[in-house]
Amino acid sequence: MASEHFDVVVVGAGLSGVGAGWHLQTEAPDRSYVILEGRDAIGGTWDLFRYPGIRSDSDMYTLGYAFKPWREAKAIADGPSILKYVRDTAAEHGIDRHIRFRHQVKRASWSTEDALWTVEAETEGRTVRFTCAFLFLCGGYYSYEGGYTPDFPGRERFQGRVVHPQKWPSDLDYAGKKVVVIGSGATAVTLVPEMARTAAHVTMLQRSPTYVVSRPAEDKMANWLRARLPGKLAYDIVRWRNVLFGMYFFRMARKKPEAVKQRIIGMVREQLGPDYDVETHFTPTYNPWDQRLCLVPDSDMFQAIKAGSASVVTDHIETFDETGIRLKSGQHLDADVIVTATGLNLQVMNGLELTVDGRKVEPGQTLSYKGMMYEGVPNLASAFGYTNASWTLKCDLTCEYVTRLLNHMRKTGLRQATPRNREGEMELQPWLDFNSGYVLRAMDKFPKQGTKAPWRLHQNYAMDLMTLRYAKLDDGVMEFSNPARPAMRMAAE
Repeated sequence: MASEHFDVVVVGAGLSGVGAGWHLQTEAPDRSYVILEGRDAIGGTWDLFRYPGIRSDSDMYTLGYAFKPWREAKAIADGPSILKYVRDTAAEHGIDRHIRFRHQVKRASWSTEDALWTVEAETEGRTVRFTCAFLFLCGGYYSYEGGYTPDFPGRERFQGRVVHPQKWPSDLDYAGKKVVVIGSGATAVTLVPEMARTAAHVTMLQRSPTYVVSRPAEDKMANWLRARLPGKLAYDIVRWRNVLFGMYFFRMARKKPEAVKQRIIGMVREQLGPDYDVETHFTPTYNPWDQRLCLVPDSDMFQAIKAGSASVVTDHIETFDETGIRLKSGQHLDADVIVTATGLNLQVMNGLELTVDGRKVEPGQTLSYKGMMYEGVPNLASAFGYTNASWTLKCDLTCEYVTRLLNHMRKTGLRQATPRNREGEMELQPWLDFNSGYVLRAMDKFPKQGTKAPWRLHQNYAMDLMTLRYAKLDDGVMEFSNPARPAMRMAAE
């Protein structure tokens, strides 16, 4: 089978993949690259999800790219605006010309002798092959095939419609109908106030509460600065302000969890009033940032509850029946539409089958290097964002590191960069220190982290900035090998 060769193959044309394209052509412009996208559109998450009210749960000054200022008034942006931002970035910089749509990458194999990855993708019912010197996985962290839905007893008895937000039907009409949204995460708290605008009533049914924090949809300081300063300068100031505040808040949540918990719950009580049962519905049993906080813009969720168009029920499902859901408390929730906002199916390394010199890579038995490369796996990195901050902050730094690595190898005439654990046996920990259900279900399949750098994840932008942008590449852990053949050196020169 014939193959095409590129210096870098990027998997995924979403927020991360488009960012990778910019960094490659800006910071390593002598390298050829292609972006293989399994679907037929740019945008990833922001093109896939079509549920009502879809929006960011991070501010756009940190979710946006470092190199492209966010210029809209709303800092908590809706999905279509974010999708336009990603697509505009791809078009403005010619990144879209490097994308091959409907190319679903299935497997990749590394050959040390050739210092190449061979990548196989399926397109239009056939398999095509690419070779590359570096493989960059930017396809996100969950399966696009479908979300996670528990096996609810009696589901087949329900006479209405059951939908999952990941595959929202375009013909769903919920105006004037009774809706139950199962879940308490970011998707649920987005859906509830939006659907409550036209539904007869929306009930958010949760097994246990989540921390919910209100924040203005528009950032007044950002808009004020943008009107008075050059766009990039204003953007950078607000970006750093938000980064530093996020780091401070996370550190306080770890250092004084009970104080932070009481402050968050106190703000909810201020929104809903003294008579609302905040203890039952908005007081989690875990500490802040053991799971991701839910952000609601302009108190929309709380406003819907106060208006009576939405409500929260904290209980367990006994069974679905013909007209809704019967709870273990004996209460019955009538429903015409049930939305299962019950999470995602996490997918490790974009679901690829990987081999290195004929040896299958088992992600669950592999150490993660700096949260982006993997022990014993040469010339491969993956973009994975923060759990306690925006996705793009870490992905931008990962892209910078990848281009530094490529330029270093070109300069030294070495073709292979492989993280090696020279410490011997090391205590292994889950890749993510997070107890959300969708994370816990999949963590055994994900790479592990160690107890010290560079095998430990910081979840700290400032530390990663120093480690990925400025620290030595040849750090005693990254092994550079496989000298370029003479002909290849001449070609490089």
